Amino acid sequence: MVETRKGEQGGDLLPSGATMTAPELKTWFVREVLSLEPILMRFLSQNWRNRHDIEDMRQDIYSRVLEAASHQLPEKAKPFVLATARNYLIDRVLRERIVPIDTVADLDTLSVATDVPGPDRNAIGRDELRKLRSALERLPPRCCEAVILRRVEGLSRREIATRMGVTENTVADHIRRGMNALADEFFGAAAELRKDA
Repeated sequence: MVETRKGEQGGDLLPSGATMTAPELKTWFVREVLSLEPILMRFLSQNWRNRHDIEDMRQDIYSRVLEAASHQLPEKAKPFVLATARNYLIDRVLRERIVPIDTVADLDTLSVATDVPGPDRNAIGRDELRKLRSALERLPPRCCEAVILRRVEGLSRREIATRMGVTENTVADHIRRGMNALADEFFGAAAELRKDA
């Protein structure tokens, strides 16, 4: 007699090593994997900074899980899905950080103009950064913190409110006042000149 296993959600599964038909695989996926979506999304949110990528990443992970499960059904879905997600994130980091040496060598031989700024642009950029740092230092501390968290670190107003221990409306007010002060600092003189002309 062949013994069947129970899934994590309690339903009968095929014996280990048995091949699944497409409908059986779909049933297994819906019952065992899709029920783990909140856990998977929390894992991705905690381990990947760019929130805009997470929906696409979830789909890629589901594809990997389905592909592997079509060959051999995992013993337990949850550790399998999370291990697949972890491996996917590792692959993604490695893929995004490595530039093949062939590509760099080919660009050098083609003598293609690069986007590397010249010395004049570097000097202008450093001067603008000094000006920005000075302007930020003149802002009230809470405005400065809110502007940096929003514009530099890219946090949402809700995340900033939580971090600063204030309401989202207060964060919005700090950001508005800070950005207005910075705009006056950088563009105020130019606006005055245009009015006089």
